[in-house]
Amino acid sequence: MNNYVLTVTCPSTRGIVAAISGYLAAEGCNIIDSSQYDDLDTGRFFIRISFISETGAALESLRNGFEAVAAPFSMDYKFHDGAYKMKTLIMVSRFGHCLNDLLYRWRIGALPIDIVGVVSNHLDYQKLVVNHDIPFFHIPVNKENKAAAEARLMELIDQTDTELVVLARYMQVLSDALCRKMEGRVINIHHSFLPSFKGANPYKQAYQRGVKLIGATAHYVTPDLDEGPIIEQ
Repeated sequence: MNNYVLTVTCPSTRGIVAAISGYLAAEGCNIIDSSQYDDLDTGRFFIRISFISETGAALESLRNGFEAVAAPFSMDYKFHDGAYKMKTLIMVSRFGHCLNDLLYRWRIGALPIDIVGVVSNHLDYQKLVVNHDIPFFHIPVNKENKAAAEARLMELIDQTDTELVVLARYMQVLSDALCRKMEGRVINIHHSFLPSFKGANPYKQAYQRGVKLIGATAHYVTPDLDEGPIIEQ
């Protein structure tokens, strides 16, 4: 059986889920996981569905047939092969707990991605990364060379065919130009519950405010610091 993923975003209205699930059922597919979200502020609807094709339907066939379902709802949609591992570049500075967690999950197969390299502005985790048989790239960053450093980063992204960049406690603010160029392809792991306590030292900020519940936020990177759409908390 083929394992696929369907992602959809469109204007929010009645009947979207019924139309999608009805199509998949008619094509011999069984939904195994579904996550949806309505953004009441923007009027947009988002859904991610994992499903199995019990009849062996090909991805291209499902994609082509779905157009008739998508058109009435003005859907933007993508079908993905569940077995495909996205080419991912991880970036880290001097706090390694996020990097270690990602590498551990990747090593045991819980994080199905293809890590094409780790980029850091320091050398602290070079040995750790190399010991995982993953390429390590040292790109120092300061006020004088920031533009050149980002140009080198874009070279690596192009050379490795990177599809996703994960900022795992990478303590440098990306330029507006880079954020726009990589829109939708960079996510950040921020060590607080956004939108509260943005920027540096969120633990200290939370402690000073007397917060009783803390956590982390994964969000898309935009030119506005820690303002991008939230993925998970």
